[in-house]
Amino acid sequence: MSHASTNLTPQSDPPSHAILVVEDEVLVRLVIADYLRECGYRVYEAVNASEAVEMLQAPEVTVDIVFSDVQMPGDMDGFSLARWIRNNKPGVQVILTSGVERSADIAATLCEAGPLLEKPYSSQNVVDRIKQLVAKAQRS
Repeated sequence: MSHASTNLTPQSDPPSHAILVVEDEVLVRLVIADYLRECGYRVYEAVNASEAVEMLQAPEVTVDIVFSDVQMPGDMDGFSLARWIRNNKPGVQVILTSGVERSADIAATLCEAGPLLEKPYSSQNVVDRIKQLVAKAQRS
């Protein structure tokens, strides 16, 4: 049993982290969103970057981490979304995913967005990456 969980009763657990999944392929989005919910995260879903921006600006929505595909239909891709988040929602972490190799170089320049998660990814890899980000945010 980890040290942190021994002194917390289930009632006093902090609310789980909220994750916004941005993915235009509905089946891909459903699989990862359902998996994240099973892991105890609060999950919001958006079809593209502009829908994600609308959600992030909604006063009733609080998001800790955005998990976004790089390639999406619409005016903004995942990189543009990551830049928008960095400028407008500095506390929100970003994880980008892509099936395109050259994307990794661009993702590396959006440093706190972290390295890119390559598609196809396993659901567990996504959860591991989220846990790393949460732990890093709590240390800083």
